[in-house]
Amino acid sequence: MPNDAGPNARGLFISLEGIDGAGKSTQAKMLAEHLKTQGRDVVLTREPGGSDGAEEIRGLLVEGEPGRWSPETEILLFTAARRDHLERRILPSLNAGRTVITDRFADSTRVYQGAVRADLRNSVDQLHTLMIGQEPDLTLVIDMDPDEALARGLARDTTEARFEKFGAAFQHRLRDGFRALVEQYPERCKLIDGNRTAPEIAIDLAKIVDQAALAHG
Repeated sequence: MPNDAGPNARGLFISLEGIDGAGKSTQAKMLAEHLKTQGRDVVLTREPGGSDGAEEIRGLLVEGEPGRWSPETEILLFTAARRDHLERRILPSLNAGRTVITDRFADSTRVYQGAVRADLRNSVDQLHTLMIGQEPDLTLVIDMDPDEALARGLARDTTEARFEKFGAAFQHRLRDGFRALVEQYPERCKLIDGNRTAPEIAIDLAKIVDQAALAHG
């Protein structure tokens, strides 16, 4: 199979979304390996992060106590990290015809800060339009039991657990937010049952992405 759709074609942009501990990082890696077996040139990245500047901002956002930042400040920090990520990694890769898989993108900000942390969706959307202006071609939302996901996330023994510290009720609201997002953008966002083994989930993701890749060209 050729690298995406040809030497001058724009690459396919895929994001994985879901609550903390849903298995996004694992599935992003498995999906990247699947696409590489087809001969595709794949860029695997994450948010916040993915570029040098964005990785520096990442520590400010995912470490420390829950009350470290207000939702308004979080929106600005996430947008700054995303802009650097977009400029320095995502757009150059897509323009080179590479497939980009990112563990989180703008939908996380829409849910976390726009709907759950505070009622700031209009602010999130306005800032996104002004500073980002880019949506994935396909968004895979991994949906799973919030209590199980939270237990998994807290068991990782990492300093990057700021959002997990908001507790179970927060995770349940996040799940509702992501499910609502799938309803809002049904053409782009696909809901995946995450209450299964990683290989079972990976098979479903691969099927969806293969179809999207064919349609993309």
